[in-house]
Parts: sequence; structure tokens; C-alpha cells
Amino acid sequence: MEVTETSAPTPALVSFAQTPGGKNFFLMLGVAAVVAVMAGVWMWGQQPDYRVLFSNYSDRDGGAIIASLQQMNVPYKFAEGGNAILVPAAQVHDTRLKLASQGLPKGGSVGFELMENQKLGVSQFLEQVNFQRALEGELARSIQSIAAIQAARVHLAMPKASVFVRDQQKPTASVLLNLHPGRGLDPQQVSAIVHLVASSVPDLPTKNVTVVDQNGNLLSENNKLANSNGLDPTQLKYVQELQQSIVKRIESIITPIVGANNVRAEATADVDFSHTEQAAETYTPNQGPNAAAVRSQQSSESQNGGNTASGVPGALTNQPPAPATAPLTAPAVPPAANAGAAPTSSHKDMTVNYEVDKTVRYVQQPMGGLKRLSVAVVVNYRKEVDKNGKVSMKPLSEQEKSQITDLVKEAMGYSKERGDSLNVVNSPFAGAEKEIIEEPPIWKRPETIQTAMGMGKYLLIGVALLYLFFGFLKPLLTRVKHNISPPPPLPAPEAEDEEDALVQISHEAENAAEKPRNFQNNLEHAKELARQDPRIVANVVKNWVSKNE
Repeated sequence: MEVTETSAPTPALVSFAQTPGGKNFFLMLGVAAVVAVMAGVWMWGQQPDYRVLFSNYSDRDGGAIIASLQQMNVPYKFAEGGNAILVPAAQVHDTRLKLASQGLPKGGSVGFELMENQKLGVSQFLEQVNFQRALEGELARSIQSIAAIQAARVHLAMPKASVFVRDQQKPTASVLLNLHPGRGLDPQQVSAIVHLVASSVPDLPTKNVTVVDQNGNLLSENNKLANSNGLDPTQLKYVQELQQSIVKRIESIITPIVGANNVRAEATADVDFSHTEQAAETYTPNQGPNAAAVRSQQSSESQNGGNTASGVPGALTNQPPAPATAPLTAPAVPPAANAGAAPTSSHKDMTVNYEVDKTVRYVQQPMGGLKRLSVAVVVNYRKEVDKNGKVSMKPLSEQEKSQITDLVKEAMGYSKERGDSLNVVNSPFAGAEKEIIEEPPIWKRPETIQTAMGMGKYLLIGVALLYLFFGFLKPLLTRVKHNISPPPPLPAPEAEDEEDALVQISHEAENAAEKPRNFQNNLEHAKELARQDPRIVANVVKNWVSKNE
């Protein structure tokens, strides 16, 4: 069995503790300790509430932020395993603005400031790598400025330039987005990011840009599917705005008639976004004798008189003569005049060119034309109140339905030639069931819990301070007061006999007993009497012994 020996206090320390000065020293030391504990409890109660200043920062930004906080004498703490910096709640916004003026946090990416610290003798390859890193960092910063994006990273693949056209390759880009919790990007925003990256890199087509979110969802694929269907995000947004505009016009014109929340409308628009160009040439036949215009006219006429020989000698003279032709129109010659004249021959040619009708038409049809419009409208029954105050729902009359139908046609721009359709239905609306939300008990409400925590904190501090004061500090102060007070008066030495001394000591003991003294104080008082006058004490003890005998 192993016996452990505890170090006993030294005799000198025990002797010092038994002296009045030593007792006072230890009492004052205890008072100081209790006061220190009370001050610590009070300071703990006055400790400020800390809030998050920055979280999810890089190591470089974290070191710069801590250095700036130390320079500004702002207290800080770490939380979430060092991934968050906390400062007092009253100084969060002020500190954040001061750090923003210093450019903190800079983020994990670097921009073109990387090119400011170029060293001498850097190779061309390293310069190209630094330029690519700077370009990626600048693109990431630009993308992070979008409200829904918390962080972004951009990766560029820049192929080497080649003098051969067949060996040239287009650059590609990949964008990784970290969205804020509960936020998302619509196709139009994804398309804007794709075009932003493609416009910042030379010879980078939009189809070579890939956008992915933190969950691994391919966001740019939705944009490609929309383009393959012939509609881009802008066109889809135009269709939605057109349909909402038609619904708003219908409800705004019908609501004053049937009352608020008594009409519902939906519209479907078939919009033609095709871009059509047409060129045509049309030739129209001449209509009427005077419809054609003469462009040019040429005529020739020749005559031969008598039977004189003519012609060119040779083979042509051996050919038979051409058949005789009679002119279409010839002047009438009197027979008497022709009898004595020699026979003659004449030849007349005429060429006339007319203008031909030609029409050239070039037609370019604008995009976004409305092909067909379908609208559905539901109108609630009319509410009527009788003389007794009873509320009843009755359908609309045919005249009222006809009026509403005509108003809807005018509001939507109804066109029968276009093939629009309209359906107006009068039906009672089903009453919406009110969702009963049970309020939590008062002790489960967040504000009650927060208030109770604050009150409990101060109550705990008060109880601790009161316990320390009444349990430790006040008794110690009382003992210090009694030890410092002057000793009680000694019995008079003029007592004539021992009996008188005994009576005086008894009275002193009775007076001392009336005061709240403990055993230690009584013992000290008796020792003090023995030191001052040992003769009287010896006689008292002797008298006690003799009486006992």
C-alpha cells in the first residue's frame, strides 16, 4: 500500500499565521481574492456580443485582415475552426468599411496587379502564364460582381498560335460558380456570363465556354438547348412579358366590373421569330393596243423599175427567182396609168422593239410577329346581399357575359383572321382554405428566448456577486475589523483581593460573551490577559481548582 505524504506547512509559516499580523495578512489576502473574483464575474457579464466579420476567406486575406484589426485595436476572435473572424457586434459595419477602403478581402484570385511585380530575366513562357493567370483573375472578379454569385473561378485553355490555318485551334474556357444559398441564375444571366468571357478572350466562340455551378450542374447546356429550339433567353423573356401584359390588361379592365379577386386570366401567345427575306421579279403581259411602250423602231424600203437586166454575174444568176409576194397594203393605181408604165418591184422592212413589264420586289418580314393568341378568362359569381343581410352567389346574366367577352376581345386585340381564340367562363370560385398556423408558446419564441438569456445572464451575475459578498467578503471584513480594534480594557490592578479580581474577570467574560465572538477570538482574548497580568490569571485558576476540590 503506497502512502502519499503531503507537504506540511513550515513552522515559521504556522507561527506567522498565528500572530495577529499574520492573521491580518491572510485575511486581507482573502479579501483581495474575493474582490478579484467578483471583478472577474462583473467583467464577464460586460463582455460584448461578437458577430461574424468575414468567413470563407483565403489564408492570405486572413493574415492581412488580422494585421489590420491589430493596427485598429479592434478585438477579434475565431470561430468555425478558424474559417470565420468575429468582432464586437457594435463594430462590425465600421470595421468592414475600413477594411474595404484598404482593399480587403482581395479574394483568392489575382488580377493584372500580378504584372506589376515582373522580375528581370523572366522567360516568354512565364510571361504568358502570368498574363493568363491575371486574365483569369480579372474575369473571376467581374463574374463575382453579380449578386447571386458568391465566388467564381475561370480556367482558360489558350492554344499556341500557328502559321498554318489547318493547325489553328480556338481557345476554350471553363467557369465554376459558387452561388449564394437559395439563389440561382436564369438562362439569360448564364448567357450573359458566356458572352462576357467570350468577349474578353480573342477568338473565343461562345460555344467553347462551359459554365458549371458548385453542385456540378451544367448551366450552359440549357442555353444551348434553347438556341437549338430557335429561341434564346431574350426571346423567351419577350414571350413571357407579352403574355403577362395581355393578362394584366384583361384583369385591369374587368376588375372594376366584377370586383377584386373575382377574375382570373391566362394568355398563350404564339410568336413567330423567323427572319424572312424575299426577292421576286414579275413579268406582266401587255394589256390593250396602247398598253405597250415602243422602245425602238427601224424600217427600210427599196424599189426596182422595168425589165432591165440586173444582178451579179455568176452562180446567183442561175438560181430561180424568189416567189413573188404581194404587199399587205398597196396604194390603188388606176388601170390607165399602169398600162403604159414599165413593170416595177418594191421591198419594205420594219423592226419595232417594245418594253416588257418587270416588277422587282424585296420583302423583309420583321421578327416577333404574333401568329396566334389564345386567352382563357374565369369570372366569379356575383355576390348579392338580401334585405336580411344574407349573402348569396348568383351567376352573371347573358348580357353581362357578352359585355365582358367584348371587353376582353378589345383588351387582348382579338383577330379572327389570325385565328385567335377566347373562352370566358362564369363559375363560382372555391374559397381558399386559410392555413392555420399555430403560434408557438411564448417560451418557444425566439425573442422570448433571447430576452430570457439576457436576463438570466445578468441574474446569474447578480446572484454570484451577492453570494461572494455575503458569503466571503463580509465575514472576512468583519474579522479584519475585530482584529484591528483595540484590546478590551484590563481588570483594575487595585482590586483588594482575589475575589474582586475574579468578579471583574467574570464580568469581563460576560461582557465578552455578549458580543458575537467565536472560539478563536475568545482564546486570543484569554491569552492577551495572561500576557498582560499573569498573577491575576494564576489566582483565578487556583480559585477554580480549590472550588472544584
